[in-house]
Amino acid sequence: MDYESFFGFKEKPFSTSPDERFYYDSPQHSKAMQKILHGVENRLGLSLVVADIGMGKTTMARRMLNMLASDDSYEVSLLVIIHPDITAGWFLRKISLQLGVTDKSDDREKIITGLYNKLQEYHDQKKRVVALIDEGNMLRGKDTMEEIRGLLNIETQSQHLLNFVLFGLPEMEVNLKQDEALYQRTAIRTTLMPLDLKSVKAYISHRIKVAGGKELPFTSESLELIHTYSGGKPRMINIICENSMLEAFLEKKKEIDTKIIQVVLEDLALLES
Repeated sequence: MDYESFFGFKEKPFSTSPDERFYYDSPQHSKAMQKILHGVENRLGLSLVVADIGMGKTTMARRMLNMLASDDSYEVSLLVIIHPDITAGWFLRKISLQLGVTDKSDDREKIITGLYNKLQEYHDQKKRVVALIDEGNMLRGKDTMEEIRGLLNIETQSQHLLNFVLFGLPEMEVNLKQDEALYQRTAIRTTLMPLDLKSVKAYISHRIKVAGGKELPFTSESLELIHTYSGGKPRMINIICENSMLEAFLEKKKEIDTKIIQVVLEDLALLES
């Protein structure tokens, strides 16, 4: 038996993988999402979602991808930057391919022409085109910044034909400022802050419900400890809760009290023994 069966769950509720099903629409996440959607709906060009490590940027990006992809008035792609050594040429080719340009030429002028024609085609179809960029802080080269600025220049008299939403750590803004003209084009900027105690409780309850649970096994006092030592960061909340579930299962306890949380905090080196 594993702890999921012990607590009556259908699956693990606190995986740190960015599963969009577990997305919790906290008041601040809802507000951030509304701001970004306003930016893409009105074709404002460049929008930024800034947050520290473990704040749920990737989950939010996937949530937005699924939302926009289900709307016929949008053409949307998601590009995850996995290392900082990408070139402007690679970035341009990748964006073009993701948005449906079939010509795989390495010639920059041909790529730009193909992308412009494709964007014009989407515009004629009254589609808003959105490129979501996760781990945008990995975009570090000045050439890449200039490429993004150039792509934002593809526009009508009043609207951008291509809209970017960059999700990244605070250093992302430092990198963008390598091209001050690009940074000044930021139309929407929003910051994800740590969850407060009320939202932490709702977040944990939400994930347990999605996993098939019917009752919240954490005591009020244990939830307060989780909020304090997680710093309100979703990833750290998941790690503490996952370990707490396992610890309670090993001790054959259905209720997760502060004693179990303290053991977990010590194991994770978050609390001195």
